[in-house]
Amino acid sequence: MKLLKMSEARRVVITGYGLVSPIGNDPDSFWNALSNGKSGIDFLKRVPGGGIATNISGEASDFTGEITDFGDLSKGQKRSIKRNKKVMCREIEMGVAVAQKSIQHAGIVVGEHDPDRTGVIYGSDYIMTEPYEFIEAIRKTVSEDGEFQFSEWAAKGIPNITPLWLLKYLPNMPASHIAIYNDFRGTNNSITLRESSANLAIGEAFCTIVRGKADTVVSGATGTRIHPLRSMHVSLQEQLATTESEPTTASRPFDARRSGLVIGEGAAAVILEELEHAVHRGAQIYGEVVGYGSSTVISKSGIVDFEKSLVNSIRSVLRTSGEVPGNVGHVNAHGLSARKCDAGEARAIAGTLDTDDRKIPVIAPKSYFGNLGAGSGAVELIGSLNCLAAGHLIKTLNYDTPDPGCPIHVVTDADTVSGDSFINLNVTPFGQASAVMVKRFVA
Repeated sequence: MKLLKMSEARRVVITGYGLVSPIGNDPDSFWNALSNGKSGIDFLKRVPGGGIATNISGEASDFTGEITDFGDLSKGQKRSIKRNKKVMCREIEMGVAVAQKSIQHAGIVVGEHDPDRTGVIYGSDYIMTEPYEFIEAIRKTVSEDGEFQFSEWAAKGIPNITPLWLLKYLPNMPASHIAIYNDFRGTNNSITLRESSANLAIGEAFCTIVRGKADTVVSGATGTRIHPLRSMHVSLQEQLATTESEPTTASRPFDARRSGLVIGEGAAAVILEELEHAVHRGAQIYGEVVGYGSSTVISKSGIVDFEKSLVNSIRSVLRTSGEVPGNVGHVNAHGLSARKCDAGEARAIAGTLDTDDRKIPVIAPKSYFGNLGAGSGAVELIGSLNCLAAGHLIKTLNYDTPDPGCPIHVVTDADTVSGDSFINLNVTPFGQASAVMVKRFVA
């Protein structure tokens, strides 16, 4: 019996997108940077120096959080977002801003949609509180000799924390804000699985539309590795790139001289829409989501198997899409620039997608902006959408010395054809991998 591909039931297309990144906050500037090999990595500015083992980062420095960063809003939306910015930290602001931009890019007019058939499925990191939130509370519980007195915390400390503090950092708040500002009453879900969050959110949104539970879903993710506490956590848990005199050369995925990841920040959202619904309203279509996959492989003793988790995810995305390896145009790799992760990913790609006649082209956009946390996958997916539109791939920066332990075809020029489809890959430090396949739309 022939298995029915999910995409044969209800087709799901991408009709808009928006982003915030270290190389641009609008589609044109983002693509110009990618197509011209312009890095967004520079010296670290947003986190005090000395606390972590790096001084370089990919910062979305043009994003200020001002209302103008949220795109072309109605008067009512402007008032609502301005009023509620007091309960948005920077990550949430970025997540809401890119969603609003994607809605505008897709030409969706609030009030001219079915609110009950429009949903939001969004990814994020677990969002960490900024230390300044507790300064006054701690000050009230410090003794004359400078010692923190926990016994005084309930009576003297907690009353000095703003009652709305927690709302600024809850990971379900991006999806909540987006739904409220746009009257989207359909499916609403939040996924917090670090770097895998974006692909998992898009995969869930795809399934939701295929199941007939929604016609339109805003999906994407927001994340950061640039934060007083988050940066410290990353520094303790993962391999960071060694300090460089030239920051733009620090992120070098799959290169033999790679020394670790570069911390970054960013967010992106895409509008997923059922095909007939999109055609009926005359929407422009940028691609078609046809499959997804995910897997986690970690031993009882905590040893992560990046290769196996990514192999499982790639096989799953091929199975759900009904595609064969030889038909996949290119891979948008996680490409972290860390020794073990890159090697495992390269073996996974080579073992599942390379054939006797062809090594699949691989791009690694983190060479331009570093690890954006949960936001990475969505930003990278938009990069490949642009490649499909242009017909050619972007070069991977700083890939100068091929690593024999990474036996893949890393693209180093802008002349390689994009093909008609791509697989977007991401994986967390704990072995949670995710994948999404997107094809060029054919009516």
